[in-house]
Amino acid sequence: MYQELLLKEIRRKIGNKSLNDEISNILNISYDAAHRRTSQKAKFNFEEAIELAKYFQISLDQFQTSDHQIVMRRTSAVAQTEDLESFFKNNLSVFENLPLSDEMTVYYSAKDIPFFYTLSDTMLSRFKIYVWMNLLNAKQVFIPFLQFSAPNFEMNTKELRKKYEEQKVVELWNDMTISSILQQIVYYHETDLLKNNEAQIILQELKELIEYIEQKTESNPRFHLYENELMHLSNDIFFHHPQQSLFAIPTNMFGYILINDIKTCDETKNYFDHQIKNSKSLNTSGNKDRKIFFNRMYEKIENLKQKR
Repeated sequence: MYQELLLKEIRRKIGNKSLNDEISNILNISYDAAHRRTSQKAKFNFEEAIELAKYFQISLDQFQTSDHQIVMRRTSAVAQTEDLESFFKNNLSVFENLPLSDEMTVYYSAKDIPFFYTLSDTMLSRFKIYVWMNLLNAKQVFIPFLQFSAPNFEMNTKELRKKYEEQKVVELWNDMTISSILQQIVYYHETDLLKNNEAQIILQELKELIEYIEQKTESNPRFHLYENELMHLSNDIFFHHPQQSLFAIPTNMFGYILINDIKTCDETKNYFDHQIKNSKSLNTSGNKDRKIFFNRMYEKIENLKQKR
């Protein structure tokens, strides 16, 4: 029964391609051996089934007999700056393995400013990596920000941000979304690890980023920003597609549990829809509401600039 269900999912994924050819190539077996498996005269062994599920991004959860058990994946741990490269590559592979099209929508519950926006060659981006590494690595020695040198991830980070910006995106923000980066600037400035001129540059770049997001809200029909005042935001990311979705739950700044269980993804879509119903669209609510929302953030940045 399970082999039949797996083959049915693979057929749905490949469309008009030859099932035997696909399985032969993926498992590196002969055409005849593949045919014996597709005709169910022979069984897939465990490793073959896993390999096919990974290649076609098929959730094994749908073959479970219990609604209370699901199969999950997790991203690799990031403990030092060198690990970030694999993190960015893994995020790129998530986009590459999903059926990206006009039917894909990325939902982001922005407890903090979505990290995709800080993947750039700026002091703000370098400061975020500096903070992340100090928070993640218990053995990290606190050095002045001026002495911190982030590895060169330019190719991966530029491509990752580009992939994100190309999607239809729905982001949920509130007044606290900008608070963590502001508090981090205050903390490192007060500990004298971040100098005043550096803090001023970071704050200016942060203001420019918020200006970019405001402009994007006004002019990009594929970007939708909602102000959510009622519910706790969580940095969850949900990639929704009618054929295949993926739910990413953060375990820390650079770690996610990845779930593509159909029932869980359906429930997640319903949950995001519920949050959106209780949120204010900053795309359609009018210039006044949009200006009020963004001006609150500009005011927080300006107040902090005046204190430094």
